[in-house]
Amino acid sequence: MIALFTDFGLDGPYTGQMKAALAREAPAIPVIDLLADAPPGNVQAGAYLLAAFAPWFPEGTVFAAVVDPGVGSDRAALAIEADGRWYVGPDNGLFELILRRARHVRCFAITWRPEALSASFHGRDLFAPVAARIARNAADDVLRAVKPLRHPDWPDDLAAIVYIDRYGNAMTGLRAATLPADARLGVGGKTLPRARTFADVPAGQPFWYENANGLAEIAVNRGRADHALALAVGSGVRVSRS
Repeated sequence: MIALFTDFGLDGPYTGQMKAALAREAPAIPVIDLLADAPPGNVQAGAYLLAAFAPWFPEGTVFAAVVDPGVGSDRAALAIEADGRWYVGPDNGLFELILRRARHVRCFAITWRPEALSASFHGRDLFAPVAARIARNAADDVLRAVKPLRHPDWPDDLAAIVYIDRYGNAMTGLRAATLPADARLGVGGKTLPRARTFADVPAGQPFWYENANGLAEIAVNRGRADHALALAVGSGVRVSRS
């Protein structure tokens, strides 16, 4: 399958145009809308989200991943194979955590260019066609081995909010498995205890838990954590112990 991971949103034409390009190039391969509302232009937040979501997909999945504020610049275009999954997108740090956590990695620059390449929409014109070719096992002649741009200063786990879902729950860039069992998270002037799930705390109480993708997530039972704690993407998180 091909999984779309972008900051394009669903309100405008961009996701639809990406899917049209994929359907043209690989009509028999299913396309999954993984995430269309990654934090706009926030490459770092996208990197931690993509690394959390990708392991749930089988080997052979191709991720067409586009969070690309530098589109049209001299940043490179990449195709990466990491632990049997492929990632196609800009060389801007979006794949940093994928590269760091994978056991087996191959990195390639995309050498192919279409006859018409928009300066502002490489997702449709470049990344989607190449993702389709990889999914069809027909990309060997458009890739060249390369060393990608790396971001060694980024932490292995990011103590900040990287995504807020429609319910107001706030995902962090922290993998819950890396935190002590008695860890407490400090946000919005409050220190939050850990709970297993929403029903384990009274209505209206904020807490944190390990979400379905393995990230530490901040929530309020029957409420919105973003409103109750004044959270936004980029809000810092403090880790302490009981």
